[in-house]
Amino acid sequence: MTLDETRSTPVRAPHDLIELLREAAGAGPVAAVQVGGRPCVLVTGPEQTQQVLARRPDVYVKRGHRARLLLGDGLISATGEAWKQQRRLLQAQFTLAGTRRWAQHITAAAERVADGWEAAVAAATPVDVGQDMRLFALDTIWRSLTGTALDDVTRRELDAVDTVVASLPTTAGGAPEPSPAVDAALRQIDTTAHRAIAAARADRARDTSGPSLTLLGLLLDASGTDPRYTDALIRDELVTLLVAGHETTAQTLCWLFVLLDQHPDVHERFLTAYAGTPDPARRDALICALVQETLRLYPAVWLVPRQAARDDVLDGHPVPAGTSVLVCPYLTHRSPVLWPDPERFDPSRFLPGGERPGHPAAYLPFGSGARACLGQHFALQEMVTLLRLLLPVHRPHLAPAPRTAVFGANLRPQGSLRATLGRVRYAG
Repeated sequence: MTLDETRSTPVRAPHDLIELLREAAGAGPVAAVQVGGRPCVLVTGPEQTQQVLARRPDVYVKRGHRARLLLGDGLISATGEAWKQQRRLLQAQFTLAGTRRWAQHITAAAERVADGWEAAVAAATPVDVGQDMRLFALDTIWRSLTGTALDDVTRRELDAVDTVVASLPTTAGGAPEPSPAVDAALRQIDTTAHRAIAAARADRARDTSGPSLTLLGLLLDASGTDPRYTDALIRDELVTLLVAGHETTAQTLCWLFVLLDQHPDVHERFLTAYAGTPDPARRDALICALVQETLRLYPAVWLVPRQAARDDVLDGHPVPAGTSVLVCPYLTHRSPVLWPDPERFDPSRFLPGGERPGHPAAYLPFGSGARACLGQHFALQEMVTLLRLLLPVHRPHLAPAPRTAVFGANLRPQGSLRATLGRVRYAG
């Protein structure tokens, strides 16, 4: 049987890519689909996803990256031996134990946002949840990179990252349309990055007594022993850590507040359980369940492109060399075959006794296999730290609430997230 025969009726070409993929996914865990006039293979089954991302990474490989324009040769877009060496340098910083060294930076960034929300309540002014979540995530990674808080000038300069990300193609193989605004944004990002590198180099020159206490210092230390770590590669790694370290976290937090606003009954149950649980570990588990269910419904990396490096057979279907393969966590997470009532927002799935699939690739908000997200422990620690400060105190009411999602280079709510802040009714 060929892949074309896995679909009983041809997939039409709706305007929205996710609708095209959703329709194709109805044919089964592996399905053929035309995307932008190119034949692709869509993979949504957990076993098949595991084969593509974890068991056969030598067959299903990255061929370039849709964000290479921005990330250069940084870890996310690197391949082969260069990727292995770059990941080896950074991975110890982002293990569960390694992430604890960044706790003070995470806490300081979280307190900055919490103080801002307290000030907004006192002044009876609304907040922009989207901007605040981006500030938190960007401030956290900037502190971890440089050892200093994100100042207002650098924050405005790094708005250029959003300009470039918004221009990126949804799938691999595409390229942004030529744009003077994108060119100017890339120049600004380069200027900001190289300024930070110069400042970090000056700091290291003043203090060479021990190992670096910042991520950027770690990269500079590597340049002393590894000639590959030129200023160009350090820039690429810095920008990669900036983008990967704040985009997905910020969007996940935005979606969490959208979901709580849309489901006041779930919000009430969470607050009641939280108030009735004095154990800090149990309270963190409740927050983690909210985050994990948000990531199930709205995984920031909703589409993972790969390319077949050689002929293969996937779930009994031939996949010729050169075929584009699209793994779609968004559709896997919403499969009724895997998840009971998959469209329902139900954080209890991720609490003890919750009903969820046993297959490890049925839930992959951070990817799977060797190229799974390096910073997943960092991101979870960030979100729990911030939500500990906000959820027991503040209840944002979005007006108006976003009605649609934007399926671009990442998955984000459409429009701004302006909100008024109400006080939670109990003193947790």
